[in-house]
Formats: sequence, C-alpha cells, structure tokens
Amino acid sequence: MALYRKYRPATFAEVVGQEHVTDPLCTALSAGRINHAYLFSGPRGCGKTSSARILARSLNCAQGPTPTPCGTCDSCVALAPNGPGSIDVVELDAASHGGVDDTRDLRDRAFYAPAQSRYRIFIIDEAHMVTTAGFNALLKIVEEPPDHLIFVFATTEPEKVLPTIRSRTHHYPFRLLAPRTMRELIGRICEQEHVAVDDAVYPLVIRAGGGSPRDTLSVLDQLLAGSEPMPGSPDISHVRYQRALGLLGATDVALIDEAVDALAAGDAASLFGAVEAVVDAGHDPRRFAIDLLERFRDLIVLQAVPDAVAKGVVDAPEDMLERMHDQAARLGPATLARYAEVVHAGLGEMRGATAPRLLLEVVCARLLLPSAADTEAALLQRIERIEGRLDMSIPAGPVRTGAAPSDGAPATAPAPAAAKPAPAAAATAKQFT
Repeated sequence: MALYRKYRPATFAEVVGQEHVTDPLCTALSAGRINHAYLFSGPRGCGKTSSARILARSLNCAQGPTPTPCGTCDSCVALAPNGPGSIDVVELDAASHGGVDDTRDLRDRAFYAPAQSRYRIFIIDEAHMVTTAGFNALLKIVEEPPDHLIFVFATTEPEKVLPTIRSRTHHYPFRLLAPRTMRELIGRICEQEHVAVDDAVYPLVIRAGGGSPRDTLSVLDQLLAGSEPMPGSPDISHVRYQRALGLLGATDVALIDEAVDALAAGDAASLFGAVEAVVDAGHDPRRFAIDLLERFRDLIVLQAVPDAVAKGVVDAPEDMLERMHDQAARLGPATLARYAEVVHAGLGEMRGATAPRLLLEVVCARLLLPSAADTEAALLQRIERIEGRLDMSIPAGPVRTGAAPSDGAPATAPAPAAAKPAPAAAATAKQFT
C-alpha cells in the first residue's frame, strides 16, 4: 500500500501542519455549532479531502458530533481510512461529474433522509470544476438545506467557486507544510517503516514534494522501494544519498559547492569545469541552474538572518551549514543578489531552448563579468568587490609612540616649515637685488 494511503489521518489530531483549520473545527464540533456547508481550499495534497472525511466521521459518530470519533461504532469503522465507506456519505469528483445533469441528480438525492446515520453528507472534490449551470442548480438547496444535509466542497481554486455558493459556506484555507514540519513527518514515517535515510536525502525529498504531504510521501515511497538492505542489519533498509540523487534527478551538492567556490574565487576554469561535470553526469542544465539559484537564496538568507537554521528558514544538513556560512561570508549580499537575478533571468531563457548547455555557459559568463552590465545590481557588486579589495590591501598602520612630555612642561607643537616663495615673488625679489 502506498505511504500516503497507509498513513492517511483518521482524526483531526493526526492531521499535520493544519492546526489553523483543525483547532477551530474541533472547537465548533465540541460546541455543537454545525454549519450546513463547508469550503476547504488549498494546494493539492495538503489534506483537504482527508479532513472532509474526518469531518463526516466526527459528525456521524455514535458519540458525536465530536472532534474525537470513537473509532468503534459502525459509522466510524465504515468511514475509517481505507474503510468500506458509508451509504450516507457520498463523495463526488466534480472533474467528471460537474455538469448540470449531475448536480440536478445530486440535488434530487439530497432530499432523502439518511439511512443509518445522523447526517447525509456530500463531499464534492475539485469543486471548481462544477459548471456555472451546475452551481446554479445547487444554489437553492445549499442556501436552504434540510436539517439532515451537509455539503463539503474541496477545491484548489476557491475563486472559481460561484460567489453565491462560496458566501453560504464556512471557508477553511489549507496550506503547504513548512520544511521543518515535513522533516519531522517523514522522519517519523521512516522510523516506523524501519528505514535508515542519509541526512542529505531529507532536503531532496522535501524539495521534490514542494510542501505537499501527499507528494512528499509519494517521493519517499519511490525511494523506499529502491532502498537496499543495510550491511549488518538485513531487516533495516537504507536509502543512500547517491541513489536518491539519481532517482530524483537532483544536482550533487558537491557540484553546487564547486560552482559557488569558483564564483567566490573568480575562477572561470573551475566554474566551466563544474558545468562540464554536470553535463557529463547526465544532469539537466536547467535543473542545475534551479539548484544553484536555491543555493544563492539560502546564502542570502543566512547573511540576513543569523539564526535562519534555528528558525527553520534554511534547511540543510549539519555538515553543509559550516561550508554555506563560509560561502556567504566570502560573497557579499550585493554579489549574491546579482547572481540570483542573473540565474533567474537565465532560467527564463532556457525554457524551451534547444541548447540549454550553451545558455548555461552564457549565464556563467555573465556571473563572472559584472562589468558587462550597467544595472544597479552590477554596480553594487563592483563597489562591493572594490571595498573588499581595499580591506584586504590596506594594512593597519602601526601606532606611533613619542616621548611623553615632562610633568609641568606644556607640550609644544612642531615649528611649521618655512614656506617656499611663489615663483613670481622669487623672480621679483631677484630683480630688485
């Protein structure tokens, strides 16, 4: 079974990273303030449909409505993750059932009382795919539903839901998970699966998942499927960094470090050598540019926020942080900002290009030559370089110590040197002598 299905939450307490949604819902359930329509919105794979099922489970629990379903009654068992389902909880995919005929059929069925539960609940997934005529067919029943009827709309694009429908719902926006929260989630799952994972693999998985728990677990599932038995512990699988790099198509951190160090030293040969190594390794030049841009972002944040790692703004293995701090110190903020601008512009040029390697090498040439542009960022980078060279070339002068004046004797200033006469005055004086 896929990891995102195996670890699907069964209660609101198990939903990770959505406390701004689950806490108000639990409070409303405890107080018995049940609305007839809900709208769950947010990016894909962040728990909207799972939370809608948990809400249905909480509403129809024999001890409910309750924020903590008992898990033993017939309704809880039927609506458990991977359970058989309930006849009174209908889940529709609006991507394939969003027409006016489908919504009219739904409206006609909605008037029937529940067969064995407290509420009859309709979960409409991808609600933004319902047509305008379909929403209009639902409008009256959503506005004045029977007491036993509850609608839950789930969508990634709430602005496409008809405003007259949206205004009659309680809207709960879901969001993507922060890297630190995601790291804790996948670390806990790997521990339960008895899998050892290299520390450098976690940032790759989190970046590939894009903050979506479902997408991140899908990526992790792929890596676990290709894991090898750990030497000396055949019962424990091991996900190695190099294998994860190959499966995810990410750029090796060593190549990124080589490129950044070459830029810091102004070493063109090493920088173009890193590009050659990227191509020889079979990496996509555009992916290398994206990873390089992410490194510049991390270095900028490390310079601006000293405790960026503690705050979870920068996510990197411990052995890499010291190297990144050194790179951030060698490259000033103006230089890093210009590097980020140049790479970002180059990524736009690479889109759909027939020779991405050539464009990547052009981007590297622009990075090495700040004088080739007259933009404000390029001027600031040149000023920053000049200041850095002056700081390195001007040594601190020795402190000149003179004889201290004797007690009671005032310090006398040195006599001024005799002024040389001006050339015209000297000539006049010579004429009258």
